[in-house]
Amino acid sequence: MAGLFDKIFGRHEEASWMYDLELFQDTSEKAYLKQAALNTCIEFLARTLSQSEFRFLDADNKSLKDQSWYKLNVRPNTDLSSTDFWQKVIYKLIYDNEVLIVVTDTKDLVVADNYNRKKYALYPDIFEDVTVSDYEFERSFNMDEVIYLTYNNDKLNKFTEGLFADYGEIFGRMISAQMRNYQIRGIMNVDSSAVNGEKNTEKMQNYVDKVVNSFSNNGVAVAPLTKGFDYQDVSSASKSNNAPFDELGKLFRSLIDIVAKAIGIPPSLIHGEMADLDNAMKSYIKFCIKPLIKKIEDELNAKLLKQNEVIKGKRIKVIGIDKKDPLEMAESIDKLVSSSTFTPNQVLVMLGEEPSDDPQMDQYFVTKNYTTTREETADSTPEGGETDED
Repeated sequence: MAGLFDKIFGRHEEASWMYDLELFQDTSEKAYLKQAALNTCIEFLARTLSQSEFRFLDADNKSLKDQSWYKLNVRPNTDLSSTDFWQKVIYKLIYDNEVLIVVTDTKDLVVADNYNRKKYALYPDIFEDVTVSDYEFERSFNMDEVIYLTYNNDKLNKFTEGLFADYGEIFGRMISAQMRNYQIRGIMNVDSSAVNGEKNTEKMQNYVDKVVNSFSNNGVAVAPLTKGFDYQDVSSASKSNNAPFDELGKLFRSLIDIVAKAIGIPPSLIHGEMADLDNAMKSYIKFCIKPLIKKIEDELNAKLLKQNEVIKGKRIKVIGIDKKDPLEMAESIDKLVSSSTFTPNQVLVMLGEEPSDDPQMDQYFVTKNYTTTREETADSTPEGGETDED
């Protein structure tokens, strides 16, 4: 194309100044979706688990409250509440595939931003150069001194890198196409004999810039025309081939669906769809929340409790959104207790509640007329009942 213009303008010296005019503006930019899609899915999961309660239970399922309980449930450190702290932990765990929580000298829990891990086969691994914000610890930490969680999903990061490269290119081109379709277009006819020389060319360029900015920044714009200058609007002719804007939303939605499925979140929950909500929640809790909670419980029990304490029945249990609603299970609870399958206290523990101190709550009850086929009819006569002989 440059050769063609050279041939045309080279024949007329007075028209060569048109090379210096910037009549076209590049309004397209490439869109990057990786951060938006990952943040949408990971934040959803982080907000879910940040609502969890960490309980220290003894062998009798009674709650114990000490400094460790306070740090996990109220104030892990001087800067973050428990909700903000665990939301940060889960986000870093999913995004970086691992997270390191360090216990400081003041017994605060802080999330490490950077560290180097030295692995050993027969000895605990060592974490060196541990940095939190701008502070770097001068000492190193053994594996048994820290809380270290891994997500074990290296494929997620590798998968998303290539995925976002392709989707980002497509999304960027779709945005560029939309911007080209909706941009204001016009033809400027300039009398080349009226503009000649570097000074006049600069004046004409300033005039063109003002006209373009007037159309771009105002809903209604008027372009004053001068002698030897004519403007013709051709924007309406280009709008007939516009692609619908919902195509951009569909592309971004499909990208979120792929990332959500990789993490284990039903896409309908991310989009706030109410159809089949119960099944989606059950799937979310069973295949996404519970495995993650189990991973956290195992690490906390191993690092915050001693071996003999765990053997004696002391443990840490995470109660999250998987906690059952007693009102929704009232009928099932009645059948479990009335059939002498579970005691009332055992049912309370299954519901995530603390057992009662009432001794009767540890007894088995039979409130239904459950009998075996071997029992004789006379033995099955209720107390206070009458026989035919009476």
